[in-house]
Amino acid sequence: MNRNVVFCLLFGLCGLLAPLRAFDFGSQVIVSVHDQQLVIVNNGEVQAKYPISTSKYGLGDDHGSYKTPLGTLWVCNKIGDNLAPGTVIKNRNATGEIVSPNAPGRDPIVTRVIWLRGLEDQNRNAYERCIYIHGTPEEKLLGKPASYGCIRMRSKDIIAVYNLLQIGSHVVIIDKPIASVLHKDHGMFAWLLQR
Repeated sequence: MNRNVVFCLLFGLCGLLAPLRAFDFGSQVIVSVHDQQLVIVNNGEVQAKYPISTSKYGLGDDHGSYKTPLGTLWVCNKIGDNLAPGTVIKNRNATGEIVSPNAPGRDPIVTRVIWLRGLEDQNRNAYERCIYIHGTPEEKLLGKPASYGCIRMRSKDIIAVYNLLQIGSHVVIIDKPIASVLHKDHGMFAWLLQR
């Protein structure tokens, strides 16, 4: 077989299997739009909770909607290794500017970017729409919907989540309370059992 054909087949197979590799990782991320929280779960136990902001325009995945998509997505890229907290990231590149929390009139992406790719029909446009988990200087708005589709976090919180997740890690975005999706008796995700 031609060497280029073999390379293309292997590259394509890796692309198809990349989202499945997340099952090898211990930690999962659940984003609750209902609670405006992101939780880290390991072996069915909540390890950490963070306040977030999802879209002020509601839920969905249509292009141009500025809505937050629901369902299972996977981390396809991470941007911002070792940047100082508050560093502005524009077009996925650090600008060198640092913005303080709650700086008046400023709403850039800061600190870190975790780029998500959808695994389901209901979130298939997430990658092209540039749906991220990212830092925000608008920390006073965390805990209520305020974004343009992404999941916003405090700089110190996005650094912690960024350091934990790997390419291929799964992120599940739900419109239910966190408590309703954790099966306490078995230490398992209720949403996994229901799929």
